[in-house]
Amino acid sequence: KMAGSRSSTRLMGLYILLFAPFFALGSATSQVPFLMWSSERLPPLASPTAGHIASYEQLSAYLTSAFSSGSHTVLLFLQDKLSKDDFTVFGGVFGNKEDSAFKNIEDAMQSSTSKVTLPALEWSGSFNMAALLQEKLGVSPVLVDADTLSHLTIKTSVSNLLLINLPYCSSLQKSCKEVLHENDEIIGKVLSSMKAKNIPYTAIYTGFQPSRVISETPISDQPVGRSLLQADGPEVKPPIMFNVSGGPCIMLWAQNLTVRLSPSSPWIDLAQDVPSFVGSLCNGSTSRLVLSYQSGFRLSFSMSKRFYSVSAREWFSLDAVELQYANLSASYIASRDIYAPAEYSFHCQSVANFGDILLHTNTTDTNSSQWRLNFIDFQIQGFGLANSTNFSYASDCASFFTPAIWMGLVTVLLTLLILVYGLHMIMQINTMDRFDDPKGPSISVPQSE
Repeated sequence: KMAGSRSSTRLMGLYILLFAPFFALGSATSQVPFLMWSSERLPPLASPTAGHIASYEQLSAYLTSAFSSGSHTVLLFLQDKLSKDDFTVFGGVFGNKEDSAFKNIEDAMQSSTSKVTLPALEWSGSFNMAALLQEKLGVSPVLVDADTLSHLTIKTSVSNLLLINLPYCSSLQKSCKEVLHENDEIIGKVLSSMKAKNIPYTAIYTGFQPSRVISETPISDQPVGRSLLQADGPEVKPPIMFNVSGGPCIMLWAQNLTVRLSPSSPWIDLAQDVPSFVGSLCNGSTSRLVLSYQSGFRLSFSMSKRFYSVSAREWFSLDAVELQYANLSASYIASRDIYAPAEYSFHCQSVANFGDILLHTNTTDTNSSQWRLNFIDFQIQGFGLANSTNFSYASDCASFFTPAIWMGLVTVLLTLLILVYGLHMIMQINTMDRFDDPKGPSISVPQSE
């Protein structure tokens, strides 16, 4: 267990050092990682410093020194795409080796006494690793796979370049981790086959192109000093306005106007479409907003304004909401819960005919009990706009004194009342102010009184 712990610690350090993000200046950097290990002796190469990107010329010079003499068998595992982030995301960089997608590569790198790692190798569109190795070895690459390699006769007296192509995450049926894990299994089979044949080899694992291109801004282009970073908020759509005599008469806004005609049918959001206002009207005491959509739906809101002597002011109410579709209609009564002073607007987070019901079913309408309406973040005003394009102060359906607040206040007041009554009773207790003196005359209490 101690050896396994030390191995996991060394592996964690290896990946943190080699595959941590490298920051470089420039408008865009394109790199691929380059792993190379061998059963033979490789020339030493100094470890790259943090942020260093190895150039194509540096790699070419190193491969020249590595393959300049003798014959070599090179296994090129060329993956379609590969980046440092793939090792960070899918590798066991925190000692969790069982969850790594590169188990065989990790074992090969650990067991090899001669290895070279370039976390960031410069890449361009003309970069071709197979052509570079063909130039250094003087042989053409042979395309093989794990199954055909076991039946292939390899002559160690001459140089061999065996190319194993590996896919990347291009399939929708498999995740990236599953694809990389299968590639790692292929690499393990190939290495096991080479060990079974007792053939010395040099293995290279890299990518044909990077899987991620990191765009970076030069430091010289960045503002000096502190600055606040604020994400752009979502664009707020304008309210629906019905204009009369050049000014708005009715305004409505909702994040969603969703309807559903049956339990099995999907929800339809009417707020995503642009309606027409045919049939809408507006006068001093009655307002009617009719929204007709190209999908065939027709949604209408009927409002009225009345004067109440008790409050000495005018109030408006949303009397009815009607939905029509394909010669069918459903109407809902809303005046019980949707009302506000005439100069105000009405707002509610959810206006629906189910759950917390604000749209009450019309008992004479059969469709109203089957259809579902749900208006999210709903606000409407049918009077008192005074040529303004903004809503007036909103009367919200959620009052300040909710039932929970009332319960809390009543409980606190009752507790305080009990406490005050108890203190009052304690203060009314009278103590004795006269006591019997054994040396003096005894106290006599007349019985007649």
